[in-house]
Amino acid sequence: MWFRRDLRLTDNPALRQALDEGEVLPLFVLDPALWGPAGPSRRAYLAASLRDLDAQLRDLGGALQVVRGKPVNRVVQAAEAVGAERVHIAADYAPYGHQRDLDVEEALGEIGDDGVELVRTGSPYAVAPDRIKNGSGKPYRVYTPFSRAWFDHGWRDPVDAPTKAATKGSWLTLDDGTTDIPDPRLPAGLELPEAGEAAARRTLEEFLDKIDDYDRDRNLPGVQGTSRISVHLKYGELHPRTVLKAVAGKRSKGAETYRKEIAWRDFYADVLFQRPDSAREYYQPDFATMDYDDPGEAFEAWKEGRTGFPIVDAGMRQLRSVGWMHNRLRMITASFLVKDLHVEWQHGARHFLHWLVDGDLASNNHGWQWTAGSGTDASPFFRVFNPTGQGRKFDADGEYVRTWVEELSDPDQVPDPHEPSDEVREAVGYPAMIVDHAEERREALDRYERIKK
Repeated sequence: MWFRRDLRLTDNPALRQALDEGEVLPLFVLDPALWGPAGPSRRAYLAASLRDLDAQLRDLGGALQVVRGKPVNRVVQAAEAVGAERVHIAADYAPYGHQRDLDVEEALGEIGDDGVELVRTGSPYAVAPDRIKNGSGKPYRVYTPFSRAWFDHGWRDPVDAPTKAATKGSWLTLDDGTTDIPDPRLPAGLELPEAGEAAARRTLEEFLDKIDDYDRDRNLPGVQGTSRISVHLKYGELHPRTVLKAVAGKRSKGAETYRKEIAWRDFYADVLFQRPDSAREYYQPDFATMDYDDPGEAFEAWKEGRTGFPIVDAGMRQLRSVGWMHNRLRMITASFLVKDLHVEWQHGARHFLHWLVDGDLASNNHGWQWTAGSGTDASPFFRVFNPTGQGRKFDADGEYVRTWVEELSDPDQVPDPHEPSDEVREAVGYPAMIVDHAEERREALDRYERIKK
């Protein structure tokens, strides 16, 4: 069983399929192609999640075998070492992972006289990419009709976790070539959520108590109104089927809205599978011809949360502090970079992936494309977020800004955290605004008009 984005025992069909067939080597490959580009948040969290999975396997009498290197070599070596007849996986649909699996499948087929079979069972999604098609048999390019077809298609119920009694004597190990699970150090000031399947289930249970308010609270960054399970879905500590099963009996508007967010996740995975180039290139190519500015000092100020726009800086500082940012702030900070600073979305997407503990290529990069106006659904470029207005609308009491922008935390010194005066800024050491929003909005729209001609 080659684990990847499925670091759990419960509702893991690939693992159950492997155990049904005989003795199993539980394997994880530390792939330099993925480990290298990953930022500190994802590296540290992955390592913690692997330790949790290993502990769970040890409770069943097994142990996670961790090797380092190219999967096309290390999976083949592991299969040969234990005389495997099959290698079980959950299918990967991301551009790199999909091609990696094809390469591994080919290499496994060359082992011995009959080869070793690569068996794909399930995926990290409720409905796997390339399953949902329109009436013409083509993939959807817009979310709403996709989501209707997604709900109509449905998904299987979760499967139970294997038990110790049922798996006694089922586990294999490697005699050599294994490595310790790494223990990366986090940069000072960065704290991540607890990793592992049990932590994921606790997080889900806590959210279910307040899901009825999700439709209202999900846009309020100062309120704990979102599920915070994106990181657990990212590493497969929870499967979306498990989440949907838990939500199934709830009929509130909040629950309905939340199910649609799971559909968004599957939609973006499908879009990326159909258009792997859209991970880096414009989904709508015309936007590549727009005039953009090279990232410079203003870009650095954006990354460090010192733009002088409180709601923007709060979001960027939250990202650096906890490896996560509220979704409303992801949109606000992305709009500011692309439309106030005129920097291409790819620069911001890379910065997010470096620090986000839930950094997912499909959701992150297509979310950026949506904000930049170049994505799948109708998000017109002329929808330019006013950062001050967004702050007042979604953080009316200023609690979110005061939490993450230390200079503005004292209400006695800073009565209005969304629009502090020049005198207040100087007194508390908070920077002046690096741009004039109204002026840059006009400039952004002028640039957009030029690509329409």
